[in-house]
Amino acid sequence: MPGNRACPVRREAIRKRTRASRAPRRMAHPAGNHLREHGHAAATDDAMTAAFTQLRAGQVTTKAACALIGRPRASHYRRRAGPILGPKQARRVPDNGQALTAVEQTAVLTLINTKQYADLAIGQIWTRELDEGRYLCSMSSMYRIARAAGQTRERRRQATHRTSVKPELMADGPSQTWSWDITKLRGPSKGIFYHLYVLIDIFSRYNPGWLVSTCEESNLAADFIAGAIRGNGTAPHSVHADRGTSMTSKPVSMLLTDLGVTRTHSRPHVSNDNPFSEAQYRTLKYLPDFPEHFRSLEHAKQFCTEFFYQYNYIHRHSGIGWHTPASVHFGTADAIDDARRTTLTTAYHANPARFGRRPHPPTRPDKAWINQPQPAPAK
Repeated sequence: MPGNRACPVRREAIRKRTRASRAPRRMAHPAGNHLREHGHAAATDDAMTAAFTQLRAGQVTTKAACALIGRPRASHYRRRAGPILGPKQARRVPDNGQALTAVEQTAVLTLINTKQYADLAIGQIWTRELDEGRYLCSMSSMYRIARAAGQTRERRRQATHRTSVKPELMADGPSQTWSWDITKLRGPSKGIFYHLYVLIDIFSRYNPGWLVSTCEESNLAADFIAGAIRGNGTAPHSVHADRGTSMTSKPVSMLLTDLGVTRTHSRPHVSNDNPFSEAQYRTLKYLPDFPEHFRSLEHAKQFCTEFFYQYNYIHRHSGIGWHTPASVHFGTADAIDDARRTTLTTAYHANPARFGRRPHPPTRPDKAWINQPQPAPAK
């Protein structure tokens, strides 16, 4: 019957599908696309290598040449060294007979495990010995000896806490930019806390003032900052803080405005906009003898008095060339560097074969930043 016959258009579509299913399919070579991509990458790499060679021939440094062609320096040195098969090769011991003997290595390990140095980082130990006029080995050798003994990780007893318009501040000298924050100290019983107010100079890491109180209050914060400025003798250009209620309060704002000090704050929900204050609180609260709680307000003040004295005048800070914050803040760091240089020079002349190159004291950065701006990418 006519009603049972398929529509001509439908019949034509069925025939086309049938012919397509019966036709042999052309299979693409499985490696074709890979070969094309590989050839393009190889050509690009060859062009970069040629450009690098021309730049080096023009007396451009390796660092600058890699930056200009967009190739990481690590990739350059890896290519130059060639393929490395098998496990990492052991460090080559100097064959000049001047390597540390077993007795000297034992002496170094004994030193870093003494009661005086047991809780200090290797850099702290090496620098303090250097400042005392004693030199046993280089800092890298001391690290290597400690690493062999499994002592290069965190040497202090530590708790494990979960770590929580963009300000761009720069200081190239002391008393230019201060950072401050308030942290809580656990009191004698549940629900009782003491509040620790701390200022820190981001260039020298010096603490111009601190205060322990039973409360967090805006007028007290303003008086605290004013007292620190009087004690320092000069007001900073900028004071940075997070967005706590005391930091954004009217008394603090009016004080800084009257003194002509710029006030900046961290961005909301950003944990690293106040790094100097947060780092100092970490140093405080991860001390081996930091108590579970303070028995009284006087107990908290006594502990903080000892801590901030140690931090300002004894602790060597890696971020400022292993100097104490006080030496950088009050301008005695240059004389200390001269004394360190003399000690290193004496050690070098006494046994020059032990050194691959003439040793120099650690360098200090000439600027300190909060949120240093990144250079614009090259077009």
